[in-house]
Amino acid sequence: MNNLESTTLEIKHIQQQMQEYFQTHWKLFLAEGILLIILGIIAIIVPQFFTVAIVVALGWILLFGGIFLIVRALFFFRMPGFGLWLFMGLLQAIIGYLFLTQPLDGMLTLTMLMALFFALEGIAKISFAFLMRPLAHWGFVLFSGITALILALVVWAGWPGTADWLLGLFFGINMFFGGWSLVNISLRHKAV
Repeated sequence: MNNLESTTLEIKHIQQQMQEYFQTHWKLFLAEGILLIILGIIAIIVPQFFTVAIVVALGWILLFGGIFLIVRALFFFRMPGFGLWLFMGLLQAIIGYLFLTQPLDGMLTLTMLMALFFALEGIAKISFAFLMRPLAHWGFVLFSGITALILALVVWAGWPGTADWLLGLFFGINMFFGGWSLVNISLRHKAV
């Protein structure tokens, strides 16, 4: 068996496993899809709130994570790499603090990072869609991936002028389409 045949068999095996998971757990995927649609609609309606909420939530996570790293580094100060652990903790805590105290600057930074996220997620979803290709409704995942790539381009083109609302709006749109694809796939594969 050559590499192409081996790869083809492996892809078919993965596709079969995916189909079995969708059939067995279709209700879970349906619930997740509905939740994502609801959150997406809320984020589309009030994007400014979601933009600020994203920056503040990330700020707290980074701040507490950084404090934890600092404490751990100080507790294990004789451990090899102490300086690097301490540096990572300080950096994380400082970035978290800045996001909390200067959310507007955080929104600018996160808007550019979100463009990168959408681009990478779009590429991943498109790749995943082609793995699912023989399965019914694989095109919904492809559409979601293409949508994510388009969002990445729009974020990049509008930056920095639209950073105060664009992040929340696009996050909502992305959640909506991700949820929509999960709902369609789960309903198609529900156990009979």
